[in-house]
Amino acid sequence: MSEKAIAYLKENQEALLKKLYEFLEIPSVSTDPAHKDDVHRAADFLTGYLNELGFENVEKMETKGHPLVYAEYTAAGPEAPTVLLYGHYDVQPVDPINLWDSEPFQPEVRDGRIYARGSSDDKGQTFMHLAVFEAFLKTEGKLPMNVKVCIEGEEEIGSENLYELLHEKKEQFQADFAVISDSGMAEKNQPTILYGLKGFTGIEITLTGPDHDLHSGMYGGAVRNPLMAMSHLLASMKDEEEVITVAGFYDGVKDLTPDERELMEKAPGEDFVEATNIPETVSEKGYTAKEHTMGRPTLEVNGLFGGYQGEGTKTIIPSTATAKITCRLVPGQDPRDVQEKLVNHIYKHAPSGVHVHVEKEKLSAKAYKVEPDHPLIKKAAKSYTKAFGKETVFLRMGGSIPVVEWLEAAYQYPIVLLGFGTPEDRLHSPNESFPVDSFEKGMETLAYYWSEL
Repeated sequence: MSEKAIAYLKENQEALLKKLYEFLEIPSVSTDPAHKDDVHRAADFLTGYLNELGFENVEKMETKGHPLVYAEYTAAGPEAPTVLLYGHYDVQPVDPINLWDSEPFQPEVRDGRIYARGSSDDKGQTFMHLAVFEAFLKTEGKLPMNVKVCIEGEEEIGSENLYELLHEKKEQFQADFAVISDSGMAEKNQPTILYGLKGFTGIEITLTGPDHDLHSGMYGGAVRNPLMAMSHLLASMKDEEEVITVAGFYDGVKDLTPDERELMEKAPGEDFVEATNIPETVSEKGYTAKEHTMGRPTLEVNGLFGGYQGEGTKTIIPSTATAKITCRLVPGQDPRDVQEKLVNHIYKHAPSGVHVHVEKEKLSAKAYKVEPDHPLIKKAAKSYTKAFGKETVFLRMGGSIPVVEWLEAAYQYPIVLLGFGTPEDRLHSPNESFPVDSFEKGMETLAYYWSEL
C-alpha cells in the first residue's frame, strides 16, 4: 500500500517543499506578543491544509493563549487503529539575528539542508506527516488508519494550556496510541528509536543576607556573604564523583539492566570531548557518560548570580545570591517528591546568617519509557530501516517532552517517538536547519509505518 504513496512523494517533492516553505515563512514565535497574529496565521495554514486533504471536524481550538489545531480522519473504519498525531507549529525567537547566515523566515537550501527557524523544531517534522497523508489520499483515496491531529501553538512556552485542554476534552483526544515527531536521530541518516525520555523539575534558591550591599572591608568577617553561602549549599548537593547527595533523591530509581547497557553501548552518539571542547567527561560513579546522560537522573546548576558583574572590582558583600537548579528524572521518580526533597536539603544545609527562599518550578513532568520490544516500536524500527537502509538503533534521551508524560498519564496509551532531526540541526539557535535527506527518507519511513500498522 505504501509504494504508490512513496512514488507520489518523490514525484511531488518540489511542490511539497514549496508548501513547507510557505509554512516556514510564517514567524509564529509564541513567546513574543508582537507575533500573536503570525501564530494565528500558522494555525490557519494548518487548518486550511487539513481541510484540503478532506479531514473531518477541522477546528482551530481557542485557548487562554495560542490556538490548538485539531482534526479527525475516520474513513479507515472501526477495525483500523486510531493514532493521535501530536506536533507544534510555534517556534523559538530568532535572536541574535546577526548570527544568522540567511533570513530566518525565508527558507534557503544550502549543502543539502533547509535553513529556517522551525525547519527541524517542529514545523518541518509536523509537515512531513501531513504530506504523507496527502500522498495516501491522492493515490489510494484513503489512509490506512484513523487519525486525530493535535498540533499546538505553545510548546516553546511550556504547553501552558494543553494539559488543561487534554483533560477537559479527554474523550476527543482518545486513541489507540500516539505518534510524535519532535525529536531526532543519533546522527544523520541513522534511524533511531527513542524508547525513553527523562522527566523534569526544578527550583530557584535565593539567599538574602543584609538588606543592602555592604562595604567588604568594614563588614567582612562579621556578615555572612550570600554568594559564599550559596557556594557551600550547592556543593553539598553533589559529591566529586557526580553522585547526588540529597537525601532520598534516588528513591525508586532502578539500575540499568544489562540489556539496556548493551543497547546504549551499541548506539552511536557524539564524542562529548570533541563536540564540546572539554578536557574530559565526568559521570556518576559506576556509569559511563553515555549511560548517565541517557538513563540516570541528573542535578545541574543552570544559573548563579549575585553581586557586582561589571568591569573591574567593587569591594562589596552582596545582599543576595540566586541559583537556578533543574533535575532530569528517570522512571520511578516523581517531580513533586523530588522538589520536596530538594527543599528539605536546602533548609537543612543552608549556612547560618542568611534568609532562605525557594521557588518551585511550575512546569514538571515524569519520565517516560516504553519497552523496546513493544509491537508498535518494532514496526517503527522496521520502517526506519527499510527507508534509511541502515539498522535502527535504540536510545533513551536525556531531554524531556512534557506532553509525552501528560498523554501517558491521561490516556495510558503508548507513545511512539518518530524523530528525524540530527545533532547538527542547531535547535533554538541561529542557523537552524533540517536535512533534505531527513525530509525525504522520513516521509518514506512514515509511509511504511502506516502501512505496517
